[in-house]
Amino acid sequence: MLVIYNLITAFLKLLLPIAGGFNAKLKKGIDGRKKTFETLQNNIQKGDTVFWFHCASLGEYEQGLPVFEKLKSKYPKAKIVLSFFSPSGYEVRKKNPLTSIVVYLPLDTKRNAELFLKLVNPKLVVFVKYDLWPNCLKALKNHSSKVVLISALLRPHQHFFKFYGKAFQKLFFSFDYIFTQNSESKELLKSIGYCDVTESNDTRFDRVSNQLTQNNSLPYLEDFIYNKLCVVAGSTWEEDENILAPYIQKADKSIKFIIAPHSINKKGIKRLMETLGDKAVLFSKHQKVSLSDKQVFIVDTIGILSKIYNYANIAYVGGGMGSSGLHNTLEAAVFGIPIIIGKNYDKFPEAKEMLERGGLFSVRDYKSFETTLDRFVVDANYREKCGKINKIYIEDNKGATSKILAKLTLLIKD
Repeated sequence: MLVIYNLITAFLKLLLPIAGGFNAKLKKGIDGRKKTFETLQNNIQKGDTVFWFHCASLGEYEQGLPVFEKLKSKYPKAKIVLSFFSPSGYEVRKKNPLTSIVVYLPLDTKRNAELFLKLVNPKLVVFVKYDLWPNCLKALKNHSSKVVLISALLRPHQHFFKFYGKAFQKLFFSFDYIFTQNSESKELLKSIGYCDVTESNDTRFDRVSNQLTQNNSLPYLEDFIYNKLCVVAGSTWEEDENILAPYIQKADKSIKFIIAPHSINKKGIKRLMETLGDKAVLFSKHQKVSLSDKQVFIVDTIGILSKIYNYANIAYVGGGMGSSGLHNTLEAAVFGIPIIIGKNYDKFPEAKEMLERGGLFSVRDYKSFETTLDRFVVDANYREKCGKINKIYIEDNKGATSKILAKLTLLIKD
């Protein structure tokens, strides 16, 4: 199986530079990977104690951040290497509070994996969720590093647990320890004979709880909302905006809307502005208009959504109306507000749990969205009751970081 994988990887190595000529995001990753080894050579010296944290993308970074921050605080002399696979993670967090050594993970060839480890020589390696690369993990198994997977989320239909996936099951045995988000993931690992595992829950509960200790003030939004009811639609895709826009167009002026699209590309922002017309103002233009006169605030910037939810009475979290994947509902839940999502959420256990508790609601189309949102708008008691359910859910699930840190401390000492 590894032979086939390596043949496919070799083919991709030839194909990607060509494909990059037609895809700007792909090209960023290709160009960025060319700098990886040089960056490592220039920043790591022999004798350095190095911790390597790997995240597939931005979501995994946010998930791992509570653990990363605690490790940095506990071991301030350790150098940290932060790697990403996706440009959406690297581009947003190439400047971050953890480290200046931020790189793309090289294409997963045997040579690249061995060279990466030779340059980094990590004492501790932390992978987040399930971005598992065969050559990289095989090389780590033969290395002296302590290798840990945190916030693992596994499902029976994944290729690891199919009849043809036995070769990939071996990847889990490259880890010294694995922390899972739920009991199902833990039992799946045990079913293949992997027992160095603890169900620690999802570190994102700690991450979003930390948001409450931050300064979440955005004065321009206070000017925009002007003490009116506010609906925040976060990380929206076109499918989400297709049900939001008709509602906004007929909504009473006493309701304010903030839309933070997942992607702030010019085409998508232009489409939104054309649809909503004079009702809307862009973040990039907000200093030029009277905000209280506008009904829709479109956020054409990144990095402030977690603060924006602080101003919501009701949240719509995007990604679930289409096939792109539901975005982080916990970011909104921590502020004690009810949440509406689209119809596709099967891969997101936190959404299922909030749905069962009664703080989150799934809609299939415009009509069900309209009915659900209307009830929240007119019934303040119901709105507050559902929001409180979400806040309690966050409180009930905190603590993963401390469990993980205790084990990592023991592993580092070994």
